[in-house]
Parts: sequence; C-alpha cells; structure tokens
Amino acid sequence: SSGINAEWPLRPGYEEVKLFRNAREREKYDNMADLFALIQTLQCLEKAYIKDALTAKEYTEACSKLLAQVSAAFNLVKSSAYPDIPTFMKEYYLDCPAALQRIEEGKPITIQDNQGNISKSIADVISLYITLCDKLQMDMRAKDELYTDLKCLADVLDRMSNLPSDFDGTKKVYFWVGELDKLSAADTLDEEQVRQMVFDLESSREAFVRTLG
Repeated sequence: SSGINAEWPLRPGYEEVKLFRNAREREKYDNMADLFALIQTLQCLEKAYIKDALTAKEYTEACSKLLAQVSAAFNLVKSSAYPDIPTFMKEYYLDCPAALQRIEEGKPITIQDNQGNISKSIADVISLYITLCDKLQMDMRAKDELYTDLKCLADVLDRMSNLPSDFDGTKKVYFWVGELDKLSAADTLDEEQVRQMVFDLESSREAFVRTLG
C-alpha cells in the first residue's frame, strides 16, 4: 500500500530516532518551532517595510505585536542551552539579521526614528511641505515630479507618534498620494487640482506647526 500512513522500512543497522519521548518533550519542540517561525516572520516583515510594501502605521502595529510574541515564545524556550535568542538562532542556522536587530532593540524602527530624531522629523516635514508647494507654484505638476516628496511626507507624518491619530493634515497628504497613484508617471494635475493641492498642503503645514505648540 502507498497510503499516507504507510511506514517505510529502515535500512539494516539504522534505528528510528524520535524527537520526543513524552508530552513534555513534545511541547518543548513545539515551542521551539513557534519561536523559529516567529523570527522568520519578523525577518519577512522587516524586508517588506524596506521595500515599501506596507505603510509605517501597518508596519509599526505588526512589528510591535510580533516582538511581544517573540518575547513570550522565547520565555517558553529559554534554558541553559538557549540563554538568549542569538544562541537559539545560531544553533538552528536561522539567518535573520534584520529580525535579530529588531529583537535586540526591542521596538519597531519607526518608533526608534520618531523618538530618537524628533527634531529631524519636524524639520523634514516643514521642508517637504515647502518643497512641494514651491514645485506646484513653479508649474511642476507631473506625477514623477511630485510623488516621491509627497510619499516621503506622508510616511514621516505617519510615524510621528506625537501627532493626534486623527490629524487632518496627514489625511490630506494621503488623499493626494492616492490621487497621484491613479496617474501614470508623465500624467499631470490640472489647474483646479493644483490649486486645491496647494491649499491643502499649506493648511496642513499650518496645522502641523500649531500642534508643536
């Protein structure tokens, strides 16, 4: 029979090796498998964020949750054989450098950037607002002339935890990111769109400055 439960005969001189002998040992290996999978998932998340496959907010929420799960999973695995996560990773040839860096820092890279460089983030936001308005007023209205700066502005605003979650300025910037997403690189905004975008960006910048007190 070739059924899925068929047992393959062992070669002479070989013995069957079992990973566990009882329920306690089986739970140990299950816990190790969970930790292994969570570290791999965190590595994939870091790479996805680098490739701009998800927003800063989505990344921050997912990363925070994964870091908490990794910590909980490691507590079930921690022993003299695995005193820390790097030792566990080395033992099982788990090559996930981005995940390890995130675990060692203990927080998403977005929170690190926001808290560690708040003054730089504020300066970047103001500079990007001014740059975009200047471009529009110089009749630079093609998608490929505006999109990079606009997306960068949206990302910086998105990861600034000192802004209210419902900050209207962020919503306005993301609205225009969405509008440009609909265009091909050479497409341009019309006169009415340019006028509205300038108004939205200037009012958004003023609102941002007010939040700084």
